[in-house]
Amino acid sequence: MKTNDFVKKECKVHPKIYAFEHIDVPAHKGYIKVGYTDREVSVRVKEINHTSGLKYKILGSWSAIRNDGSFFMDHDVHKVLKKKHISTLNEGEDNNEWFKCTIKDVEAAVIAVTTDSENLENRCQTFSMRPEQEKAVNRTEEYFLAAIKENKDKAPKFLWNAKMRFGKTFASYQLAKKMKMKRVLVLTFKPAVKSAWYEDLVSHVDFEGWQFISNPKDPHELSADEQFKKADKNKPIVCFGSFQDFLGINKVTGGIKAHNEWVHTTNWDLVIFDEYHYGAWKDNAKKLFEIDDDLYDDYDSNNSGNNFNESWLPITTRFYLYLSGTPFRALNSGEFIEEQVYNWTYSDEQYAKDHWNDTHQSSEENPYQALPQLLMFTYKLPDSIQNIAKSGEFNEFDLNTFFKAEGKENSAKFIYED
Repeated sequence: MKTNDFVKKECKVHPKIYAFEHIDVPAHKGYIKVGYTDREVSVRVKEINHTSGLKYKILGSWSAIRNDGSFFMDHDVHKVLKKKHISTLNEGEDNNEWFKCTIKDVEAAVIAVTTDSENLENRCQTFSMRPEQEKAVNRTEEYFLAAIKENKDKAPKFLWNAKMRFGKTFASYQLAKKMKMKRVLVLTFKPAVKSAWYEDLVSHVDFEGWQFISNPKDPHELSADEQFKKADKNKPIVCFGSFQDFLGINKVTGGIKAHNEWVHTTNWDLVIFDEYHYGAWKDNAKKLFEIDDDLYDDYDSNNSGNNFNESWLPITTRFYLYLSGTPFRALNSGEFIEEQVYNWTYSDEQYAKDHWNDTHQSSEENPYQALPQLLMFTYKLPDSIQNIAKSGEFNEFDLNTFFKAEGKENSAKFIYED
């Protein structure tokens, strides 16, 4: 298993890098002391300031153990800070440990030493994938490669049916990295999820050099197409946008919006549909493009397992990845066959929590331990509801049928109101 934030290293000594600042000392304003200790940080910092009597504030502390298990010292962190041209309190003096920087600069320097990377972008996240995320990535890659081998002219698709807090954005990026993808397009009907996609990409050391492109809220900032023109095409690019904006048509001319032409002319490696269930995705897409049902529901009578053909979309890609926590419509319609779905439910998570020690050493911390206990209850449907279910074509309870309504606006009412 890859060293990560939920794996503890057995060690009798616990070396740490620490950082503190002096309070109410004008000459030290903006400077941070970066040191090393193998004892309690609070004790060590108190010793340092005991003689001077200066007030201080501890800003943070980090393990001084590399990912390979070896120790490192404060001067290793100092070298990184100096390489980034961060000035010291008294330039030229030996053993100078006061740096004019932010706590984020120090944290990024520690991570650079820990991970044996330059971390020039001051990334501060180093966690690895949890077992279920790694499994999702591996299964998806295996399916993609097998599907392409079988039919290189059709872009395969895969669905992650995963509960909230699965970490779909982080795992999606790991999939793209593992498959060496350079052009990723993320589309959603719910633009509010933009911050999650942005933070995971720009803060984690695994994606250093990757570029994030999206339309800004401030009209004075560069638009997505302008950002794409300026982007380094030799490095991975992730473009995030709402389905309505990037793929919508011009209401006046009926064609592609001019400022989004680059979205349609780019050959994407991966197109991700996030929050696939949100707002009746399928219905919204049909309205957006005014697509005929016959074209949209391209069902293969030979049981291909795909009654939805993405080829009508005005984009080209090698692969499609669908993300959702509640993809009930897609699963019920047969849009994805079993080989195209990775499931991770609340029950799976609880099982992983209870059985962590069965498959892992006691020194490895259970990443699910903080999860609350989950209790699931079932109840017997009343006869009145059973009668509604039995009247349907498939003799099963259907929420859509149960909440079916008739009429419009003020005259609308539930068919099964009682």
